Amino acid sequence: MAHSVARSSQIMSKNEISSVFSRFLRFWRSVHKVSQEELAYRLDSSPRHISRLENGSSRPSEAMVTEIGEALSLGSRDRNHLLLAAGFAPANEGRDFNSPELKWLRKAMIMNLRALDPYPTSVVDGAANLLMVNRGWVSFYSHVVEDEELNNVSNLYDFIFDRQGAGNIISDWEDTLSAILMSIQQTALFTNDETTKATLERLQQYPSVPEDWQQRAARTEPMASFKVQIPIDGTLKRFFSVGTMAGALGPNAFASEPRLSIFTLYPEDDSFDFDALLDESKTHPLLFY
Repeated sequence: MAHSVARSSQIMSKNEISSVFSRFLRFWRSVHKVSQEELAYRLDSSPRHISRLENGSSRPSEAMVTEIGEALSLGSRDRNHLLLAAGFAPANEGRDFNSPELKWLRKAMIMNLRALDPYPTSVVDGAANLLMVNRGWVSFYSHVVEDEELNNVSNLYDFIFDRQGAGNIISDWEDTLSAILMSIQQTALFTNDETTKATLERLQQYPSVPEDWQQRAARTEPMASFKVQIPIDGTLKRFFSVGTMAGALGPNAFASEPRLSIFTLYPEDDSFDFDALLDESKTHPLLFY
């Protein structure tokens, strides 16, 4: 009986996935005015198979989904939505943040960073490589590390995991590092991306990583923020580091390139004056204004 229930749940799960894919397939056929017969011809398949895909009685392979996307001339965003609808990971097509076609995005990020001054803010990519920082970020972290070391910081994760760097000021750092590692681990499992797996392997080598990080992370609900504390004028001050996504819209926004996140520090004490820390003389290679 239990086996029967489990099998029924499994079938229901497959049917639910197929129904999502079916809706997407019918939608895009109608948008491009392609009949089932024509699509079958383009795919070297049969109208009966296309019909089964659309009524949910058959589930496509990943290769079939990709071929359908090509046959319907879908763009990267819509091909990824089709893959997700069929239960597959989206295709990750890297985009260079510094490429000429993304000049408008870089300008928008600079305006965002400037608007958030004096709150320390950074823009990072999907691998947490620092892309841009604002003056508040440079001024604040100058209280943590020497200017020369700060100028060489290129990755937010490395900066956090290094107990000689920002890792010295992370509250509950064992749980925070564990949660970050688990988020990378989940991404690696989902995408099987070699860069993500390399990042996970590199970060695990830091002495600051708890041996039981997987168990710690399993007990910690993921959040887009963590706490920071630092002595200012002899008094320990506490802050929240809050992360927001700045990417594409839609179901696959988390996988769309470039995957940008914006991290900003906010004071726990509303009376704290970040302006007092702002130093106009400070420079940094990633400060663009």
